[in-house]
Amino acid sequence: MKSIRTDLALEAREVLQEQNQFHIPGVRVDEEEKDGVKISRVHIISPLGEEKLGKPQGNYITLEAMDIKNRDPEYQENISSLLAQELGKLMNLNKDSVTLIVGLGNWNITPDSLGPKVVGRVLVTRHIFEYIPDQVDERIRSVCAVAPGVLGITGIETGEIIMGIVQRIKPDFVIAIDALASRKTDRIGTTIQIADTGINPGSGIGNKRMGINKDTLGVPTIAIGVPTVVYAHTIGRDCLQLMIDEFKNQAGPISSFYQTLERMDETQLDIMVQQVVSQELGDMVVTPKETDLMIDYIADILADGLDLALHENMSLEDVKHFLN
Repeated sequence: MKSIRTDLALEAREVLQEQNQFHIPGVRVDEEEKDGVKISRVHIISPLGEEKLGKPQGNYITLEAMDIKNRDPEYQENISSLLAQELGKLMNLNKDSVTLIVGLGNWNITPDSLGPKVVGRVLVTRHIFEYIPDQVDERIRSVCAVAPGVLGITGIETGEIIMGIVQRIKPDFVIAIDALASRKTDRIGTTIQIADTGINPGSGIGNKRMGINKDTLGVPTIAIGVPTVVYAHTIGRDCLQLMIDEFKNQAGPISSFYQTLERMDETQLDIMVQQVVSQELGDMVVTPKETDLMIDYIADILADGLDLALHENMSLEDVKHFLN
């Protein structure tokens, strides 16, 4: 059983742009680039924008780090720092804030194990506040973490497990980490997506499940996800599009063949790929062969970003000192 879900509002916006709907009422977008990372912020600010993108009103942030595959330590620190900055804008933390980090996913399936791996790397401190409060460093806030598994392992809805924990410890914030299913192959392992509207586990592979959000939990919930798989039909469509573009270049704009190709839209391409790929393979998902290394590397980046965001005036060196 997997908990992989689809990407957030960025890809929904791109779908509309492919349909030449560049200005979307009720949606505000701003973009910038810092330290080699492109940051896109999509703000859904009205019911009309919510309807257009098919996402709840809220803030959706994407960090696109295409050079992440180079495994540069300095670049890794930059991404973690930018992640911490974006989280800081969404969370109004004070000295006494308690945060619950939830690592969603199945630790037995590598591309779905991102959430549990992040939980295993973050600096958890709530037990220190509970049992040895006199030894608490003034820079540390109360953080706890859990990897609740998936329905197929526990027999319990993940949302129900988290709800029970929330009711018991009463955190001020919940941060849910999950793997995503991407609409584009080049986003696998290269983008970090944040939303302050929570999460719906399993939505990426067609499983409608209990939401993990403020409505269900009663506390502000932030979702962080990274694409780790792509649908096989997406790869098929990318290949078909490349072939069509090459045929168009060779045919020239005045030929009837070019005009036929030019009239093909996204819907037609999807139908063609569906006939070839999906009928034979179903909703097959694909992940890179080095997915184990990718997941470990990204888990380190997310854990470092969370530690920087949740604890006050701490460097990564300070965090490593506490962890070791």
